[in-house]
Amino acid sequence: MPVQRLNHAVLYVRDVDRSVAFYTEALGFRVVNEMPGRAAFLQAEGSRNDHDLGLFAIGTGAGDSPAGRSAVGLYHLAWEVDTLAELRRLEGVLRERGSLVGASDHGTTKALYAHDPDGLEFEVSWLVPADRLGPDVGMKTVPLDIDAAIAEYGADTRGGVGVSV
Repeated sequence: MPVQRLNHAVLYVRDVDRSVAFYTEALGFRVVNEMPGRAAFLQAEGSRNDHDLGLFAIGTGAGDSPAGRSAVGLYHLAWEVDTLAELRRLEGVLRERGSLVGASDHGTTKALYAHDPDGLEFEVSWLVPADRLGPDVGMKTVPLDIDAAIAEYGADTRGGVGVSV
C-alpha cells in the first residue's frame, strides 16, 4: 500500500518552551507529552494522531538553517484548516505576532505563509472542496484576496472535502 498522508513532523528548535508557546497560542496545538526544556509533542485540534508535531531543543546558540540558501533541506510544512473563516482568523493572529510573511491563492488552495520563532517557515492552507474544482480551477500563484475567496466559497464551507478528507 502506498503512503497515504503525513503523520507528524519533528523540528529542531532553539528553545522548546518558546516554540511550544508559539504553536499552542498561534495555531491551537495542544501539548500531549513533554520532557521539560528538552522536547515536546503536540497534537493539532481534532487530530487522532498521538502527536502531529515534535519539538526538540538544541540550544539558543544554534544557527539558522541554511536550507534553500546554501544547502538542501525542508522548505516548509503545510497545516490545513477547515474553513476560510479560520484562515482569516489565523491571518490576523500571525500578522499580530509578526510571523506572517506571505499569502497566496494557488487556485486549488488558499495559503498563508509564516515563520515560527526560529525562522522556520510553515504554511496554513484551506483546500478548495473537490466538487468546486472545475476546469477553471488549476494550480497558480497569485496574491490571496481572502475576502474574494470567502465571497466565492463561503466563510464556513468545509475545505478539502473529497480531496484530503
